[in-house]
Amino acid sequence: MTPRLNPMTTAPKLMQAMLELEHKVSGSGLEKSLMGLVKVRASQINGCAFCINMHAKEARAHGESEERIYLLNAWREAPCYSERERAALAWTEALTLLPETHAPDADYEAMKAQFSEEEQVKLTLLIATINSWNRIVVGFRTVPEVGGSPHGHR
Repeated sequence: MTPRLNPMTTAPKLMQAMLELEHKVSGSGLEKSLMGLVKVRASQINGCAFCINMHAKEARAHGESEERIYLLNAWREAPCYSERERAALAWTEALTLLPETHAPDADYEAMKAQFSEEEQVKLTLLIATINSWNRIVVGFRTVPEVGGSPHGHR
């Protein structure tokens, strides 16, 4: 994959504003483990290798298990996620796939049952922010930093 351009050097003031939003949203008070799951799941849906790699590493650093990261793509069938996490993941999918889902009432009600009104806004902004990052990174073809070459050969 060949990068198209570097948005950080091309439009540094706008990208700094995006980084500031990321900092505020990431420091909003939602659980780090929950934020990691949301970021990885949205990035999986959007096919953003750079963000999947980055946020899976961050999730591990915050104590997330390998098993829960591996199972995230099939979270509905995996028993290792709490009701709060399931509600957040369903809301993540609903908003990430908005043209298909139209943010169904059932997903909103499940999220509403697990999150205060303020947390609902925090979660929704988290989902909006990671989706924005995914679009920037995928659109400009930012290459993920991974060790070795394809198939694990160095």
